[in-house]
Amino acid sequence: MFSAAFRVSAAELTMSAGQWREPVAIIDLDAESGDVPDMNLPACPVVGIGSPDHPLGHRMDTIVEPHFDGAAMTEAASRHPVAAACVAQLLRLLPALSREQGLTAESFAYAMLQGSEAHRAWIAASPSPDPLPEGHVEVAREGDELYVTLDRPAAGNAIDRPMRDGLHEAFALASADASITRVVLRGNGKTFSLGADLSEFGTTTDPATAHMIRFATLPAREAVRCADRLEAHVDGACVGAGLELAAFARRITASRRSWFQLPELAMGILPGAGGCVSLTHRIGRQRTLLMILSGRRIAARQALDWGLVDALVDAAP
Repeated sequence: MFSAAFRVSAAELTMSAGQWREPVAIIDLDAESGDVPDMNLPACPVVGIGSPDHPLGHRMDTIVEPHFDGAAMTEAASRHPVAAACVAQLLRLLPALSREQGLTAESFAYAMLQGSEAHRAWIAASPSPDPLPEGHVEVAREGDELYVTLDRPAAGNAIDRPMRDGLHEAFALASADASITRVVLRGNGKTFSLGADLSEFGTTTDPATAHMIRFATLPAREAVRCADRLEAHVDGACVGAGLELAAFARRITASRRSWFQLPELAMGILPGAGGCVSLTHRIGRQRTLLMILSGRRIAARQALDWGLVDALVDAAP
């Protein structure tokens, strides 16, 4: 059940958007008579319940879909209200921006949250993981095709700094060489990627410096320049930064056992490897926020239904 404090009509929210102090606003679309063309939105996420075809549906930041726990989403936003508000505001902006501009806006937002009390508390409470060997990105050219493979299977292909640098270099090569007509991204082992290497979180403590490093080295910045030639083959878990990067591909295939997740809100941050941009273009801002607020694993079949992947295969090539 949703807290009564979070429930509000669209008209009431429009009148009080600037003074709304709850971590979410819940609008029952089935109780609304029609659209509110001049609707104002508060800083926090506006979550709709009811039919997405309602005239007000497109104004919601997200709509709770079947099999998603709306109460759990509002609880997550209540635990991390700053991150939830920040990502909602960012996703509202992205449709008006190019992908490159969107990556810059995402990096600004991510840098701000890196310096937040909530993210610092998450880092302090996280146990120190056992050290693992550095990752590697295997790059191989076969004729006019470039194969880019995440090669750190012992760590679930968690992307560390050497892998980020390798991915940036591989996509920069593809961007600069028009004779490369196909770029294939895949993972070595039974996991596509568990996302960013958590042991590296907090190693750059100045958010402004972190933003400038991302601006120069983020693999997504080069991936968008060759996205029309990029394919991704997913097998197993596709989480966080791994999903964010794969979602730039013009075509994604996934094995039937694959699953997809954006867990960043629980860390007090938002997807910062390009995912707010890439997933918004793939599945829209409402479903992107649905994944972020819920933190829920999305099965391969649902990913196909949403358009997050383009085809299911028996095994990743």
